[in-house]
Amino acid sequence: MTRKALICTAASAALLLSVAPAVAVADDGPSAGELADQAKDNLLKTDSVHLKLTDRGTDAKDGKTQPTSMDLALDRDGNCVGTLRMGSGGGSLELVKRGEEVWMKPDTAFWKAQVPGGQGEAVAELFKNLPHSRLRSTGGTPTILGSTKDSLLKSLSGTCDLTAFQKELYTGGSTSDTPLTKGAETKIDGTKVIPLKGTRDGKRTVLYVTSAAPHRLVEATQKGDGTDMALTFRDYGEPVPSATPAPDDTVDIGKLQQELRTA
Repeated sequence: MTRKALICTAASAALLLSVAPAVAVADDGPSAGELADQAKDNLLKTDSVHLKLTDRGTDAKDGKTQPTSMDLALDRDGNCVGTLRMGSGGGSLELVKRGEEVWMKPDTAFWKAQVPGGQGEAVAELFKNLPHSRLRSTGGTPTILGSTKDSLLKSLSGTCDLTAFQKELYTGGSTSDTPLTKGAETKIDGTKVIPLKGTRDGKRTVLYVTSAAPHRLVEATQKGDGTDMALTFRDYGEPVPSATPAPDDTVDIGKLQQELRTA
């Protein structure tokens, strides 16, 4: 599920960045096409980035196994930290990955959506009541700790793979319905950006690229025909936060699997 989520996000970014040549307009600065090309190039070259996906489209709302929102800082070494929220009551999870270690903290709704046969609620209750010293007194739930070798957590490794994201971005299509045109300079969170407007598959597309070099993609939106999606990109080249859940707040995945077998 989660690796597919990353690929879908990358494909969405590729879709938004892969546009037709810009309309020729007398302008002292870079053309719309040049700005889009440089933004894509900088996204392909970065060693790390913080991305956010918000999908309010009709299809996304019905997909329990696909995120309607994703907030991840990730790098080429496979480290990441962030959250995923699924559509249609599919729940959410917190995710941290450092090297080969993976921490995952799903909520009850996630277990119910992901575990087949109506057993999700029972699994969620079992998970909540596992022995974990400090959390037991506060009523909190633990975080699962495992490795990239564990089948339950293996797919999460793909979610944290910036290289895979960039590969999908690189191989995205290269045609659109209309050429890009430059809009008037504006600001997003205090950063000066130039909106690049066009359509793709009949949907309105806007890329917001920094006015100053290096020209980077800050936000991309696409709307129309059941689609309402926004992608934001921040912290190019910034290290992924290295903090991990405290040992007292975690339960080893082996313990969880053992409890599931004996339940």
